[in-house]
Amino acid sequence: MRVPITALYAAILTLILIALAINVTVHRRKLRVSLGAGSAPAMLRMIRIHGNAAEYIPIALLLMLIGELNGGSHTSLHVCGCALILGRVLHAAGVWGSDAPNAGRVIGQALTWFAILALAAMNLTKVL
Repeated sequence: MRVPITALYAAILTLILIALAINVTVHRRKLRVSLGAGSAPAMLRMIRIHGNAAEYIPIALLLMLIGELNGGSHTSLHVCGCALILGRVLHAAGVWGSDAPNAGRVIGQALTWFAILALAAMNLTKVL
């Protein structure tokens, strides 16, 4: 069975995740930190931007895949996929410049949670 919606968002989110991983490597070289964050707050932020994405993207994509396989609404899947992409980009931008809470970080995380909760709810409605 084809899953073009999940494939689309998986590809886009993978590109974001790879870009964030490359960013960690670039900062490691720039800040001369070979392991961990060293004593550089910027390094810790870059690690957490990537780590946060790596923690949330897989479960969202799994829920999207299961939802699509179970005949979930294409519109709902696209809304969740777009919310997830926007959420991950806003979160990364928000954490990039400051470790203090800010609009990008808060809105980005909220959109990510919205997408995951909506996908979970969509899956629950298909099995209950």
